Amino acid sequence: MLKIERDGALALLRLDKPRGNAIDAALVEALTAAAADFARDDSVRGVLLCSAHPKLFCPGLDLVELDGYDAPAMQRFMLRFAEMVWSLYGLAKPVVAAVGGHAVAGGCILALTADDRVIVRGAQIGLNEVRIGVPLPWSVTVLLRASLPPTALTAVALDGRNFSDDEAVRAGLAHAVLAPEGFEAACRERLARLAEKEAIGVSTTKRLLREGFLAEMRSKEAALAGEFVAAWFSEAATARRRDILASLKKA
Repeated sequence: MLKIERDGALALLRLDKPRGNAIDAALVEALTAAAADFARDDSVRGVLLCSAHPKLFCPGLDLVELDGYDAPAMQRFMLRFAEMVWSLYGLAKPVVAAVGGHAVAGGCILALTADDRVIVRGAQIGLNEVRIGVPLPWSVTVLLRASLPPTALTAVALDGRNFSDDEAVRAGLAHAVLAPEGFEAACRERLARLAEKEAIGVSTTKRLLREGFLAEMRSKEAALAGEFVAAWFSEAATARRRDILASLKKA
C-alpha cells in the first residue's frame, strides 16, 4: 500500500492502495512507520508525498473497512490516525505533497502535514467531514489553524467545501497549481530546492516552527476523541455513511 522510492537524497513516499488510497488501519501504521524511518535515516534529505493513482491522491478514510468498527475500535483507530498526523507533521525534514489528483477529507489532512503543497490543475482538495455529520478531530483543527489563513477557516472547516486551482491556493490548502504535464518532476524540483539547504538549519527551524502546534495537538487528542466517535455513530452520520457505501458498491 506504500511504495518507497529513492531519487538520490530524496525519498518518494507513494500511496498505492486499493480503493484509491483510502485510509485504513494498515495504511495509518505504514505511514507512521515510514515517517519514523525517514527521521532516523540521515541519507534522506527530503520526502515527496505522492500517489501511484493518476487522478486520485486520497479520498479520505476507508469507509468499507471502518464500517465494521464498533465505538471502542473506532476510538483506537482515530487515536492512531492522530499519531500518524503527528509523525508526518513533526518530521524534521522538508516534505512536499505532490497532490496529483483529488485529496478530500483524510487525503487533505495528509497533504496539510507537508511543508509545500502542490496541486495539479483540476484536482479537488478539501475537508468534507461536517457534510457527513462529524466534527474535525482535535489535531486536525490545530493543523488547520497552523496551515491556513484565519479568513479561510469558515469555508474550509465549517462549510466543508472542496477547492481547486487558484482558489485552493487562496484558501491556503495549496501553495502552487501546476499543469499535469511534468507535474511530479516539477514537485521533485521544489523538494530538491528545500533539501539542498544545510540539514541542521532546516530541521531546527522546522522543529521550532511546529513544536508548539504539535504540543497542542497532543494535549487534548485523547480527551476529545470521544466527541468525534459519538458523532460518527450518530443516526445522521451513520445514515450518510450507508448512502456513501451504497454508492461505492454501485460504482
